[in-house]
Amino acid sequence: TERLVLREPKARDRAAFIDLSASPEVGTYVGGARPRAELERVVPEVPGRRPGLFVVALDGTMTGFVQLLDRRAPERPGHVRPEGGEAELGYMFLPHAWGHGYAAEACAAALDWFADALPGEPVVLTTQTANARSMRLAAKLGFTEVERFADYGAEQWFGVWSPLAAQPG
Repeated sequence: TERLVLREPKARDRAAFIDLSASPEVGTYVGGARPRAELERVVPEVPGRRPGLFVVALDGTMTGFVQLLDRRAPERPGHVRPEGGEAELGYMFLPHAWGHGYAAEACAAALDWFADALPGEPVVLTTQTANARSMRLAAKLGFTEVERFADYGAEQWFGVWSPLAAQPG
C-alpha cells in the first residue's frame, strides 16, 4: 500500500506476535490478554505462517496482521451460506498503531487481493458491538450488517462484504 507492506511472517516478527496476544488493550474485545510466559513457550519461531495471513509492516517493523482465508466454522453463529465456511476477515494491530488508518489501509489491500484470488466470494466479519473502532472500520470497508447475536458473553455484530458490491458502479 502507500505506507504499509503486507508480507508473510518471518522469525523477526515473533516478539510482535507475542506483544499482540499479551496486550490488555488488544485483548479487550477478543477474550483478554494471554500470559506472556505461556506465549513465550507456545508461539513458534515463525508465527502465523499460513495462507491468507499477512504481517502488516511499517518501515520494516511488524505493527499488526490481517488474515483472510480462515473459514468460519459451521457450528458458530453468523453465516451467509447455509453450510457456513465463509472466508472471515480478522486483524490485530499493536496499540501504538491505532488511530492512523493502518487497519483500514491493510484490510482494504487484503480484500482487494482476496477479490482477485477468489472472484465473487463473500467475506464475513464479526466484532463486538462495544468495539466502536472495529464497527467504524467494518463500515468504512463496505461490510453490511447481516445480524447481531450474543457470543463470548457479549453482543456481536456480523456483516458481509462482497467484492461485487464493493466495486464502484
